[in-house]
Amino acid sequence: MSTLIVDCDSCVVRGLACKDCVVSVLLGAPPAVELDDFERRAIDVLAGAGLIPRLRLVPEERSA
Repeated sequence: MSTLIVDCDSCVVRGLACKDCVVSVLLGAPPAVELDDFERRAIDVLAGAGLIPRLRLVPEERSA
């Protein structure tokens, strides 16, 4: 099982897309959220049914 870490502080559309993001709708705009595979699938199902917005995370590119 993998974990998706949603780090709102590193999202390049933070502020612009927060109101349309599932994280903000469900939790407010926290600095980071960890979602496991089960939670990600549940969010996809709810979003696919139009009950919640999709995850709008756009992580910033970090150069090495």
